[in-house]
Amino acid sequence: MKSYFTEIQRLLSIVSEQEQRQIESASKIIAECFQNGGILQLFGCGHSHLLAQDTYYRAGGLVPIRPITIEPLMLHYGALTSSKNEKDPAFIKNHLETFEFKKNDVLIVISTSGCNPVPIDVALLGKEAGITVISLQSLEYKEQLTRHESGYRLEEVVDLVLNTHIPVGDGILSLQGVQYGPASTVIGSAILHALFSQVIESLDMDRLPVFQSANLSANQSANLALIDQYKDRIDFE
Repeated sequence: MKSYFTEIQRLLSIVSEQEQRQIESASKIIAECFQNGGILQLFGCGHSHLLAQDTYYRAGGLVPIRPITIEPLMLHYGALTSSKNEKDPAFIKNHLETFEFKKNDVLIVISTSGCNPVPIDVALLGKEAGITVISLQSLEYKEQLTRHESGYRLEEVVDLVLNTHIPVGDGILSLQGVQYGPASTVIGSAILHALFSQVIESLDMDRLPVFQSANLSANQSANLALIDQYKDRIDFE
């Protein structure tokens, strides 16, 4: 147990020191997006989609967040199915109706390896729509060949990279030659919530678009007003 916590703390220190400039740049982009009426959209496959869901409708979190949900890429639909679909070069072409990017939106594509076709295709859709695209990925994988037909990896497509520094294989511990103790979800979540905290602190808005916990007060008028403000772009039902 202590070994896992030690390694997580080591990775968090690396991210805090080496990704500060990138997180600050991303926070300015997202804050400007909100001030101009845009929303933040997040996409990931499999376990990466858990990070997109983690930021949505969250007490203490940002309201204008839309996770892009395609069930055949999610674990509850079938883990093997999700993994297979992420590598399918024709998959996104059959799900284009899921995407709705508008002028002032920002897209975060989450993919630890950055080599599979679907996350790269989604990043390219964002670029084609003319919006800023940010990736959350580990550049430790950058020597791995892409599976995308263009020959590009994810970091070569996006405008800005948030590097998780996760080792290839995800596990941060090893025993008898077996790698274990995956860290991408823990580190990815920490980066996103640190980023969003900085966004909130930098916003110049009369009403901060932040959800208050429903467990703190029976009066949900503030939350309901924010939901009403963004209901045309984000499904809160």
